[in-house]
Amino acid sequence: MKFSFKNDYSEGCHPNILQALTETNFEQEAGYGEDQYSLQAKTLIKKKINSTDSEIYLVSGGTQANLIVISAILRPYQCVISSAPGHILNNETGAIEATGHKVLSIDTEDGKLRPSDIIPVLEGHGNVPHQVMPKLVYISNSTELGTVYLAEELEELSRFCRENNLYLFMDGARLGHGLTCEINDLTMEKVAELTDIFYLGGTKNGALIGEAIVINNKDLQQDFAFNIKQKGALLAKGRLLGIQFMELMKDDLYFDLAQHANVQAMKIKHALKERGVQFLSDTYTNQIFPIINNDLIAILSEHFDFFVWKKIDEKSSAIRLITSWNTGDEPVERFIEIIKRELQ
Repeated sequence: MKFSFKNDYSEGCHPNILQALTETNFEQEAGYGEDQYSLQAKTLIKKKINSTDSEIYLVSGGTQANLIVISAILRPYQCVISSAPGHILNNETGAIEATGHKVLSIDTEDGKLRPSDIIPVLEGHGNVPHQVMPKLVYISNSTELGTVYLAEELEELSRFCRENNLYLFMDGARLGHGLTCEINDLTMEKVAELTDIFYLGGTKNGALIGEAIVINNKDLQQDFAFNIKQKGALLAKGRLLGIQFMELMKDDLYFDLAQHANVQAMKIKHALKERGVQFLSDTYTNQIFPIINNDLIAILSEHFDFFVWKKIDEKSSAIRLITSWNTGDEPVERFIEIIKRELQ
């Protein structure tokens, strides 16, 4: 059977979560996120970000989180700024546009946004009231290309957004991987300080399902729960999300799992670099994008599943390899063996 490097949610969940769900299965708990486990999970997250003023809401998935956040805080004539690889642009079936909000795309080589990228967009949308109003900057950390924002970059972007009356929203589907990679200098506390809203992704980091939306801007907190209910995201059995995030947050399991995924990806990256392989982007998280010849891609495809991400030329393509919280040494070593054998 082929081993999959296609994504980081192929497996179910970490055993601690499964055990906790089983042990609490027959307990009666309040519904709609008022259970003791959801409340404990929220308290733990607030401690991690050192912000008792932030409000936290648990939902089932990343697309759901993005849809609810953006549709809740924007007025009908306001729009979103995103990098071209952004998840809301390419992998959410027009969910944001379906709520009436245009997404403005910016091409960047590394998937990150900088003030210099955004300025032309703002300058090009000054024909009020004949154009949509840019109001929210959407970023991902780590990005869809596996890159991460360093503290100085996020500080600069946050300052720019506040100076220009823009909301800053961070998609954190892989935030754990971003915060535990070897070049990271951000903390959870810093992320909360610099963003209006972000979320912690559980689905791609050891949970069965679940994302934790963290609203730091007090002006955006009022009535947010109504939007969650209206969009069908307020689970009657909210305990299912609460238990998972309680387990992920206690004893830093969330970060341990992400770091493991990063380490496994870096083993493959280093083996490829030793053979002179170039990469589509320089990443230190659990996503890597090596550029290899199509003959080698065919050989690797006999043993592993992965996405061919981008055609480079007639002879080579960039593939995407993703490791997970549960990726063991054996498939990584087997992948490296083939690389060493074929790229001598």
